[in-house]
Amino acid sequence: MEWIEIVGYALSLLIGISLGLIGGGGSILTVPILVYVLSIDPVLATAYSLFIVGGTALVGSFDFMRKQLLSYKTAVVFGIPSILAVYLTRAYIVPAIPEEIFVIGSLVVTKDLAIMVFFAIVMLLASYSMIKGRKSNGDGDESQVKFNYPMILLEGAVVGTVTGLVGAGGGFLIIPALVLLAKLPMKLAVGTSLLIIAAKSLLGFLGDVGQQEIDWVFLAIFTAIAIVGIFLGSYLSNFIDGKHLKKGFGWFVLIMAVYIMIKELAF
Repeated sequence: MEWIEIVGYALSLLIGISLGLIGGGGSILTVPILVYVLSIDPVLATAYSLFIVGGTALVGSFDFMRKQLLSYKTAVVFGIPSILAVYLTRAYIVPAIPEEIFVIGSLVVTKDLAIMVFFAIVMLLASYSMIKGRKSNGDGDESQVKFNYPMILLEGAVVGTVTGLVGAGGGFLIIPALVLLAKLPMKLAVGTSLLIIAAKSLLGFLGDVGQQEIDWVFLAIFTAIAIVGIFLGSYLSNFIDGKHLKKGFGWFVLIMAVYIMIKELAF
């Protein structure tokens, strides 16, 4: 095993730790780690990311299930359009994107370039969400949930499409939607978000099976290390202030987004 692979596996631990510490954000680093550290093709990296993010989110949701901090009804209402969107995006839209999309002067906009630039834009949005923070919606129970069905269905479809394109979990989009549109308390929204992310990411990944050549051994090891990171992050969260850590992580994601933009667009 080369040293760069060891670095990549070590960074997968960081993905899980960030999820365990701040309840999100780590998945946004999965694709950059796979692409820039492990030199995996961007399209394949987004597929791998779906599996890694889905697996870690599923494990992370178990603790919320145990504490009854999950709204299963909301997960179904939001999850169905999201799952359909991510699956259709991976199975049909991504394969249909031409390898060379268009040319502007000396800049050739390829499929890989478009995916990475779009991913950088998603990272910018994620960093803003983490730096700004969110206001708590209290600690009510599921009986208080009121659905804005049209908006929840639309948001679910949009988040699913974004997830399908870039392979990120989209918690920074899902949690505000659950708080604002379903009126979920914050703790309930976080747990519900993890379950939605797990379902749509893992089922969306099925759209890549047969489309991509999957290295299952690598994927299993990378995901297992990220899952270990979740437990480590959850333990560390007892000693570290998550709010300040989240803002710091947001600034890091912002810097990464700018780096990707410069690297991909410099010509």
